Amino acid sequence: MVGSDENNPGVIRPTNLQGDLRAGGGKLAAVGIGHNRRALSNINRNIIGAPLYPCAVNKRGLSEKHAICDKNQTIPVHRPITRKFAAQLANKRQSIPEECKKPIQLASASIESQDCTIIDVEDYKASCEDPVPMFVQHTQAMLEEIDRMDEEVEMEDIAEETMVDIDSCDQKNSLAVVEYIDDIYAYYRKAESSSCVSPNYMAQQFDINERMRGILIDWLIEVHYKFELMEETLYLTVNLIDRFLAVQPVVRKKLQLVGVTAMLLACKYEEVSVPVVEDLILISDKAYTRKEVLEMEKLMINTLQFNLSVPTPYVFMRRFLKAAQSDDKLELMSFFMIELCLVEYEMLKFPPSLLAAAAIFAAQCTLSGSMQWSKTSEWHTSYSKEQLLECSRLMVTFHQKAGAGKLTGVHRKYSTSKFGYAAKSEPGHFLLDARI
Repeated sequence: MVGSDENNPGVIRPTNLQGDLRAGGGKLAAVGIGHNRRALSNINRNIIGAPLYPCAVNKRGLSEKHAICDKNQTIPVHRPITRKFAAQLANKRQSIPEECKKPIQLASASIESQDCTIIDVEDYKASCEDPVPMFVQHTQAMLEEIDRMDEEVEMEDIAEETMVDIDSCDQKNSLAVVEYIDDIYAYYRKAESSSCVSPNYMAQQFDINERMRGILIDWLIEVHYKFELMEETLYLTVNLIDRFLAVQPVVRKKLQLVGVTAMLLACKYEEVSVPVVEDLILISDKAYTRKEVLEMEKLMINTLQFNLSVPTPYVFMRRFLKAAQSDDKLELMSFFMIELCLVEYEMLKFPPSLLAAAAIFAAQCTLSGSMQWSKTSEWHTSYSKEQLLECSRLMVTFHQKAGAGKLTGVHRKYSTSKFGYAAKSEPGHFLLDARI
């Protein structure tokens, strides 16, 4: 577009088209334009005559991938609407300033403005006779699809299993030490390796074997039951026996003495009312004297270097049962499962935390007839169903043969009303053939 110089009519100077347009087109009216030229407002009604749409003046065609854009942020519209992409669009939509979301004021709009704006399509439809451009319809449809996906995701989140705060009910219980409980069990998980022994330590013993160990522990379970001792005492007793036998050779005649002395030490550590030495001598049919018991106690303490404070399966059982939101029936079945493992030498290959988690999992499967393991239990135990399957299957086989053979102390104990007749429950046979 050109114009004439007032001082020199022969000189033709270019006219500032942009400035003229912003001034209302006054200079264009003054300039002599040929009759074969159309008014600028008629050249392209989609650009000048009609209201500006988002990015309608973008220099690229609408088919290009940045048709809906900001000069600093580009969002391709030709990509498939995946959930991840939808979430990205929703985040970008939320980050748009509020002033950019207002309808465009036509009087102040600039033709070469490249700032993207979002308009209310419904308001635009009501105030404009021209059809809504396709890319505006596409944008609105895409935003509606994002909203619909957000609603679906929210519904899925509601349907999914939520984590349970198992310590919320103990906030006012100072004995529950809610502030430190997670740190305590994190320490137990690190320290449990110190309470484990080699699963083949019997190879170092020359006069005893794993069968004799099983007979001893089966007898001690009955002694523990008759003396009505605390549950912690039994697990610490077994732990002391294994740790002592793993480093100290013992003849078979002294094996029962080792068991009696280990129970005496465990009682001193856990019980409020400790059985006297004479009671333990009497229960062992006076096979040993008081002097022999005290000498074995001294030897065992020195061999273990006074290290009696170790995490046994019992400490993990308490926490994991709380995570499983157990009732009395599940608790009794779980303890039945894990006491069966105390007698079995082959179960020494599993750490205490795994034994506890597997016992609860096997008990749940036995009582419910299906494999149940909640997200809360998996979180607090740090074991998945796949990790527990091997140990749980062994427990089911022990349950099947608990009433047979000579080692029936655990079965008789849990066949009483005091222990809910847990031993008489049908074993979870399906777990042996289950595939996860």
